[in-house]
Amino acid sequence: MTQAHMNMLSGPLSNEDLAPVAERHWGWRDYLFLWMSNVHSVAGYMTIGSFFMMGLPVGTVLSGLLAAVIIVHVLCNLVALPSQRAGAPFPVIIRGAFGVYGAVIPALVRGIIAVGWYGIQTWLASNAIVLLILHMVPDAMNYADFHHHGALGLSMIGWGAFVFVWLFQIAVFWRGMEAIRHFIDWAGPAIYVVILGLDIALLFRTHGSIHFEVLPQGNVSWSVALAGAMSVTSLTLAYFSPIILNFGDFARYGTGMGAVRRGNFWGLPVNFMAFVLLVLTTIVLARSALGKLILDPAETIMLFDSQTIMLVGTVTLVAATIGINISANFVSAAFDFSNIAPSAISWRKGGLIASIGAVLLTPWNLYAHPELIHLTLDILGLFIAPVTGILLIDYYHVQKTRLDLDALYSIDPKGPYWYRKGINPRAVCALCLSVALGLIVVFLPALRWAQNYAWIIGFLSGGFFHFMLSSLSVRAGKAVSQGS
Repeated sequence: MTQAHMNMLSGPLSNEDLAPVAERHWGWRDYLFLWMSNVHSVAGYMTIGSFFMMGLPVGTVLSGLLAAVIIVHVLCNLVALPSQRAGAPFPVIIRGAFGVYGAVIPALVRGIIAVGWYGIQTWLASNAIVLLILHMVPDAMNYADFHHHGALGLSMIGWGAFVFVWLFQIAVFWRGMEAIRHFIDWAGPAIYVVILGLDIALLFRTHGSIHFEVLPQGNVSWSVALAGAMSVTSLTLAYFSPIILNFGDFARYGTGMGAVRRGNFWGLPVNFMAFVLLVLTTIVLARSALGKLILDPAETIMLFDSQTIMLVGTVTLVAATIGINISANFVSAAFDFSNIAPSAISWRKGGLIASIGAVLLTPWNLYAHPELIHLTLDILGLFIAPVTGILLIDYYHVQKTRLDLDALYSIDPKGPYWYRKGINPRAVCALCLSVALGLIVVFLPALRWAQNYAWIIGFLSGGFFHFMLSSLSVRAGKAVSQGS
């Protein structure tokens, strides 16, 4: 360990987890598996499936998804660069924009949203276990009704499954980043095997025929199709927005930007669109073979009579969902909460705070129906998107891709990231203006047509406001210096 690294560890703005990493050995395959784990989950399946239920032509939905994943790919590469160079996580990198103390604000926003996603993913994984229990033990149905045996909207069996998944995730997380890396290396790819097997079984039932007209769709004008594709793109960006913003938490472990970019290419455009086609095929086949459109993959699996299919399918779905939950939500929330008080809150303590918050949130009330899925994505996206725009504008325009690593951990009032009492009012103002604009778009009835574009509006407005306020500050500074 170098002396500079030891100095960063000893300061009040750092701890062993927030300091730059000493070893980097994530290769491109690790990033491919990270994205597999992120995409191949119950939430990912249901989110993609909900787009095909919007009444749009299949081609329109596919084009919107393709546009979204290309944007995600580009943004993740841009977000990765500062963390990969510095070896520091998102809460430290964002100090360059918001100030060494002001960075607590966006990190806290990201941490709270991570708690929300963590709870949603935990509940979706546990719900698959509940379905399996009810098929194995039909007499337990009464205990799956929260009106008779339950609390806070969740049944007794639901609470048992939720707590089981909740504890299992804590156990994996507690073993550290290497254990998480090894877990997602197999959890993500495994879902392909299960869904392909499921599709083969469904094809046997339909005698090899696939009919896409079973989806709710109709003839729409080009303007409606374009608006629909843009809505799908924005909602998909909102779904990916948490891991876009904190992708630096993983890029910091990469052997180089070449490995990060290669893993992102195979994991995002290639892997994501392959999974989209699998989801589409499964939904269509299930409608033809089982008689109804099913959004939840666990429910599709349960309609088979084979206990082997039920057991293997459920275990794989739960594992894949746990993989994304730990990587995309547990890890980021741990760093974000640790950043609030580095000397008192370690990475593991931050993770425990996130896990407790996920229970208190009662996430089963946020993601139960397609309309709730879209509203949840809009609300989560409008808070995260502006921070992403501010981060990129600050690093690539204001800082010119140069960060003073030592100053990111320094409370010296003369440091470049001290600003006013450690807080950059321009970035904070840009965030507040963007969030206010997003809230108006989502909740004002007159702007309902723009609701699904909340992520795009937040991202562009956050970057624009920060660009303008930073430019005005530079001009004001030059005017003062010339006047003196």
